[in-house]
Amino acid sequence: MRITRILMGMPITVEIVGAVDATTHEAVFAYFASVDRRFSTYRDDSEIADINGGRITETAYSDEMRVVLALAERTRRETDGYFDIRRPGGGIDPSGIVKGWAIRNAAAIIAAAGHTNYFVDASGDIQSAGVNSHGAPWRVGIRNPFNDAEIVKIVTPRGRGIATSGTSARGQHIYNPHAAGDLEEIVSLTVIANDVLEADRFATAAFAMGRDGIGFIEQTPGLEGYAIDRDRRATLSSGFAACCPPC
Repeated sequence: MRITRILMGMPITVEIVGAVDATTHEAVFAYFASVDRRFSTYRDDSEIADINGGRITETAYSDEMRVVLALAERTRRETDGYFDIRRPGGGIDPSGIVKGWAIRNAAAIIAAAGHTNYFVDASGDIQSAGVNSHGAPWRVGIRNPFNDAEIVKIVTPRGRGIATSGTSARGQHIYNPHAAGDLEEIVSLTVIANDVLEADRFATAAFAMGRDGIGFIEQTPGLEGYAIDRDRRATLSSGFAACCPPC
């Protein structure tokens, strides 16, 4: 059973092979809705809005907020500050880590319900497990950032997580915290990691590094990457081809 809904400002698709009803789907969508209520930077009533508005202090942060902020700080240290939730104009925006974290937690809800074959896709960031309804490994397409209707590469994650950072869908929303101005050299960077949270947080950081990002992915154990630059050239990490099905 496959269901798609718009939540957190994006399409979220949950497919659970062999599900006889939508009970688990509903639990997953309810979870995503709760994440949006807490972390959305577009809602005046979210916990993030309260933090940025100075209406609550750190002692009143929720447990989930503490977990996400700790993950963000850990990622900042691991990426030499290229991942930084502090915004240039003030306040914090943990969006670059919340999506992957929420997808991973949603996958855990599905697994806890006893399902072993499933696929969770939140606007291109994906966690899957097992096989699809045809009994074959899940296949994920990487879109051409210059033509949304075209798939430029297909990968088989085999239980690993996938996340893509880029400018084609949302425009320039990632910045280099070490230099002023927009990032222009790289338009899309896809990362495959042990799970979608790892893929998401490092995809955001590597994209902020510009052309150096794919080198960071190459040097970081457990990560593979596929970068497309503004001249439409693709650069792959050394192990990325092994993630792709044979032609």
